[in-house]
Amino acid sequence: MECQKEKNLARCNCTYEPCSKKGICCECLSYHLSRRELPGCCFPPEAERTWDRSFEHFARLVREGKI
Repeated sequence: MECQKEKNLARCNCTYEPCSKKGICCECLSYHLSRRELPGCCFPPEAERTWDRSFEHFARLVREGKI
């Protein structure tokens, strides 16, 4: 399957500017999962901007009804 980087970039809400994985979802997901994190696209904008991509942060947001 061919990477749809340009299409993915249109939906990428990652605010980490030097990220080399923007638009390359398979690399982004692999990177974050290896660190017990989720990619920024799994978080609402205000939570994504904290750069806390941890599973724990995601679970906290779910418990609080923010996701």
